[in-house]
Amino acid sequence: MKNIFLALVGALASFTSCNNQYVTTVDADQFEQMMKSQKIQIIDARTAEEYADGFIPTAVNIDVNKSDFKAKAEAFLSKDKPVGIYCRSGRRSLKGAQILSESKYKIINLRGGILEWTGKGKTIEKR
Repeated sequence: MKNIFLALVGALASFTSCNNQYVTTVDADQFEQMMKSQKIQIIDARTAEEYADGFIPTAVNIDVNKSDFKAKAEAFLSKDKPVGIYCRSGRRSLKGAQILSESKYKIINLRGGILEWTGKGKTIEKR
């Protein structure tokens, strides 16, 4: 029971730490709509191996768990357009959203990650 409580507290802390004016978390349908209407830049925050298995069209792979995530993202991204970010299930993308929001990027986080995306029958690409 104590482990469950600690896990819930950790998850809540992760969510609230990213709940700021620069981060919006949306579902797959909203994310897709924002891709169409706002022409967002998209970051796939997973590993290169995960990315190779399939990614959201136009997404650029920058692994959030690598030490150079922030530097690579800032070299690639423009602050003039919103940044969409996702991972497998939503946890790593929240970490990336927090990192990028500190540099004042407007972030659109895909809740549920690529699992939600594909679960709703949305298109992925493979290389």
